[in-house]
Amino acid sequence: MTDLSRVKIAPSILSADFARLGEQVKAAEEAGADYIHFDVMDGIFVPNITMGPMVLEALSRVTKVPMDVHLMIEDPDRYLEDFAKAGATVIMVHFEAVKHLHRTVQRITALGCRAGVVLNPATPIIMLEEILPDLGRVLLMSVNPGFGGQSYIESTTNKIQRMRKMANLYNPQLEIEVDGGAKGNNIREIAEAGADVIVAGTAVFNDKETVGEAMAKLREALR
Repeated sequence: MTDLSRVKIAPSILSADFARLGEQVKAAEEAGADYIHFDVMDGIFVPNITMGPMVLEALSRVTKVPMDVHLMIEDPDRYLEDFAKAGATVIMVHFEAVKHLHRTVQRITALGCRAGVVLNPATPIIMLEEILPDLGRVLLMSVNPGFGGQSYIESTTNKIQRMRKMANLYNPQLEIEVDGGAKGNNIREIAEAGADVIVAGTAVFNDKETVGEAMAKLREALR
């Protein structure tokens, strides 16, 4: 049986109340969040605009939880140093947004951060075969990036399974992260497919329950 105790949960503050952002990050920390997922959007690569390095720096002062930075932006190389200095633990760039991926991955590592690459739902995992040994993480999008609250794309489960097999061949220590639509009714399926880190947005930050209650439900679903 798969050991699901290894699975980490990364609450996405894209779904948090921005008027109480620091407070909600602290609530996630107290509820046992393994990472804080920090979505950066530029209105070009995706049709939305969110947060930048200054917000990350401010939040890094109020929490000890590692910051999981997901750059949904064009030409992310321009901002790697800024996010590293602001407190990023992991920096992930989209395969679809980078011209020279190997160089970008090397730069992230040189800045002292864990390097990750993100694949959109329609991008095949084979595109990462050459770079996989150099990565700390691969993030598979299980929704189309740009907005929170979307439904999980069911075919992602098979993609996670195939990514796990590929990782076992090229980089057994690789962490697989999944982002989009994870909730209490499917988080176990996602974990059993091979995910190590699962992003949860509206499943953690919503008006129906506290952050602690929501996190407890997700942990219970993994037991």
